[in-house]
Amino acid sequence: MDKVTIIDYDRIYKNFIDEKYLHGHDEYYYRDQQVKKPAGGWRRLHTDEIERLVKNSNSATNWEDIWVTDEFDTNMVHNNHFFGKVRIGRISRKVLQYHDLRVPVGISNSSITSCDIGDDVAIHDVHYMANYIIGDKSILFNIQEISTTDHSKFGNGTIKEGEPEDVRVWLEVMNEVGTRKIMPFDGMITADAYLWAKYTDDTKLQQRLGEITQASVDFHRGYYGTIGESCVIKNCWILKDAKVGPHCYIKGASKLKNVTINSSEEEPSQIGEGVILVNGVTGYGCRIFYSVVATRFVLGDNCNLKYGARLIHSVLGDNSTISCCEVLNNLIFPSHEQHHNNSFLISACVMGQSNMAAGATIGSNHNSRATDGEIVASRGFWPGLCSSVKHSSKFASFTLLSKADYPSELNIMLPFCLVNNNAAKNELEVMPAYWWMYNMYAIARNTSKYVKRDKRKRKIQNIEFETLAPDTIEETIEARKLLEVWVAKAYLRNKGEDPEKYEYYDLRECGKNLLDNEPETVKSLEIFGEHMEKGKRKVRILKPLDAYHAYGDMITYYAVKTLLDYLKKHPDVDMEAIVNHMKGKRLRKWINLGGQTMPEEYVDQLRADIRDGVLNTWDEIHHRYDELWENYQKEKLRHAYFSLMFLYKDDADVLTAEMWRENLDKAIRIQHFICEQVYESRKKDYENEFRNATFRNEDEKIAVIGKIDEVGFVQQIREETEEFVKSIQEYIKNHLS
Repeated sequence: MDKVTIIDYDRIYKNFIDEKYLHGHDEYYYRDQQVKKPAGGWRRLHTDEIERLVKNSNSATNWEDIWVTDEFDTNMVHNNHFFGKVRIGRISRKVLQYHDLRVPVGISNSSITSCDIGDDVAIHDVHYMANYIIGDKSILFNIQEISTTDHSKFGNGTIKEGEPEDVRVWLEVMNEVGTRKIMPFDGMITADAYLWAKYTDDTKLQQRLGEITQASVDFHRGYYGTIGESCVIKNCWILKDAKVGPHCYIKGASKLKNVTINSSEEEPSQIGEGVILVNGVTGYGCRIFYSVVATRFVLGDNCNLKYGARLIHSVLGDNSTISCCEVLNNLIFPSHEQHHNNSFLISACVMGQSNMAAGATIGSNHNSRATDGEIVASRGFWPGLCSSVKHSSKFASFTLLSKADYPSELNIMLPFCLVNNNAAKNELEVMPAYWWMYNMYAIARNTSKYVKRDKRKRKIQNIEFETLAPDTIEETIEARKLLEVWVAKAYLRNKGEDPEKYEYYDLRECGKNLLDNEPETVKSLEIFGEHMEKGKRKVRILKPLDAYHAYGDMITYYAVKTLLDYLKKHPDVDMEAIVNHMKGKRLRKWINLGGQTMPEEYVDQLRADIRDGVLNTWDEIHHRYDELWENYQKEKLRHAYFSLMFLYKDDADVLTAEMWRENLDKAIRIQHFICEQVYESRKKDYENEFRNATFRNEDEKIAVIGKIDEVGFVQQIREETEEFVKSIQEYIKNHLS
């Protein structure tokens, strides 16, 4: 049990570092490396200055240890206690203003131990400040405690010299068992976290990532906490082992302990009332307000935590917002939204562009005698109001769950689908391609919405915002194959035959023929999915015929748009050159690495290069991400080409001029369909009689929600349609006429 003990008086400022860890240096060695020396240097106080300081009710353990610059106005320093070596920058008769707060430059009513204070700093009513370096033009006002220990890590999952392994901070992401634990570090992005947490079976990789992280921070003791220039910290309780970047605004925080708060003039961070942050790192441009509690965490850039959110053992990707909710043991990719007080997200990997509705419980705890499992949700995951999903479950991209208490584990393999628990029929219903068929407004707006919300200035984490991209298209291709097989099995069962006697490719051929050539036959069949829900009840596939062809249109649109974009950006390349260059097969396995999409073979090579010592720092690993991102457009082009070939025949590789012209015409039709469906899906909100019931007349309705033709995105999609169709027509005229 910790006890209050009595020690010698001078220990209040001496022996900050135990002598055995000094290695021949004095205890200020690392402090001196951190501090920015003023242009004219420091000097000791003059005798008359000491006299005036004493007259102003200041005291010091030794006035010889107080160092100042030539611009030092003693009248601005009063009623303070100085312990140990304190170096003070310029103090002149000036006032610092931030919003409505105006305070004089200088130091008053404070206790300061072994600190460096920059130029034009205002420190008032700071009751205990020890071992800190304060940047120029910063305001520290009404703080109970701000201090640094000799073994401070500032949120990094490293240990200092002489510390036992068990003090290391780990983040136990993706499950509550701790088998996917990772070490947080300043600069960690979701790609790093996923690379580390996912490949737990790669023991050499795990070892190397641990070594790289430990080596990323100096293990010596004695580094001081830092407050960057132009920071404002007011009315706070405790800042301990906190590293705060420039231009950060902290007001009313309860406790910031063992953290790095990244901030800059271009991307300032803000922390507000009642916030508790312990053992973590926040990215640039973050806003954290109103009784948030976060422990063992990493926040990406441009993230928001507010209104009592609880974030524990989690990594939250860039451009994300969590408000009110409880989020435990998660790895969440960029652009995640979760706003409602009764939402829970537990033990999951959610791959971004996701939205958690009110009352959603993703990860119902303890649904078996075993330890809790995991939930993996690909991009665009959207559980409906009061949905409850159990461990272990997996969801394809852009899965929409209707409101339900899902009784069993799920493996939803069909992207862009709607999932419904039909309790009356005791069936699980899945409608593939639902978004494309019935909510085009949402799916078409998805890309531009997230691009507009990306306010990052430093885009370290590369992010694929396009809804239709290699990862989602591969799921779409696999979904078409599943529909072919399931339709064939339903057809054979209807004929009294055993579908299990048929080979996989024979089933696919049969199903494809039915879906392409016998629509009425398909409509007459009951189609059931397989391996999508634990248990024996039926999984009914709704509108399989429409979904199959919708998937085909999505593949066509993605492929043609990608090919045309490439041709537009590379006018020296023609389609014939692309066709001649395309050899081999389609890369079928794509990894969403924290938001960045890349072929699995590239991830495997990345892992190998880390294991073999080719990549030895996180900066080098991040540089590799950037190299892969630069090459991504070519890989995407290749994938788009062979995805188009898939619609003709598996692994076909030659796109003739006739086929290309056919797909250009088809793309025009699809673009017009998208434009019409965006309008129609938005129009539903304007024609819904219950939505209109709150308005006394049409004029009031227009005043409140406007006219549908004036909706910004409706106008945008019309303009994009005109531009897209015009570009295809010009291309046909110039290259295919």
